Amino acid sequence: MRSGLPEWAARRLNPQERYGLRVTLFALATLLVLLPFSFLLVQVTSDGPLTETDLSIADAVYRVFRPSDVLIDVARAVSFLGSPPWFYLTIGAAALFFWRRGSKRISIYLVVTNLVGGAIDTVVKVVVDRPRPEFENPIADAFGKSFPSGHAMASTVGYGTLLLAFMPLIPSRWRPVAIGGYVLMVAMIAASRLGLGVHYFSDVLGGFVLGLAWLCVGTAAFSIWRTERGEPTVHVTEGVEPETAD
Repeated sequence: MRSGLPEWAARRLNPQERYGLRVTLFALATLLVLLPFSFLLVQVTSDGPLTETDLSIADAVYRVFRPSDVLIDVARAVSFLGSPPWFYLTIGAAALFFWRRGSKRISIYLVVTNLVGGAIDTVVKVVVDRPRPEFENPIADAFGKSFPSGHAMASTVGYGTLLLAFMPLIPSRWRPVAIGGYVLMVAMIAASRLGLGVHYFSDVLGGFVLGLAWLCVGTAAFSIWRTERGEPTVHVTEGVEPETAD
């Protein structure tokens, strides 16, 4: 207790301890992310003031996109990059890549984190049961319920796990660019769902927040797995398995 903290807190905040500071920060980040998600959930299920804003944004975006075939085509193309078939291909290919390199744990991390994330999104959609936006002349059709956006959540988790898996193979000077590209990709996919008129703003925001929460939890679980197997702790900016760069 030299630090003035209780013994249990000192152990938890010590990066050299069994689970380390990194996992604790993941847990705190998850808690912080879930708080805004809870707010969104209450707003959606109780028809709170945010739903009025949703309607206004949906109508404004629709008026911009509906007359433009170019914008619609671009939105469809970008939206595909957040669709299940695309992630089956990319996550599957990445998992096979790491498996053949001998990094089987990363393959498991990629597949399990994304599959469970998809299941979580489906369950929340069914429970909330929010109808999708309705327009007299809709731009696109979409299957299932509206909240949270599956594309927004899948892109947050999918591209997030890919980034963390490939981070050790990316030169240090290019890592900020990769992180920026990740954020931009998620934002573009979320915007494309608004442009196609199949989601409200709170849907895509909820998908991003829930996806980020699950990404934190899944990555923390992988980190614990590393620690349990005697591997050294690593900083998240080094990726989930820095040894893959060797």
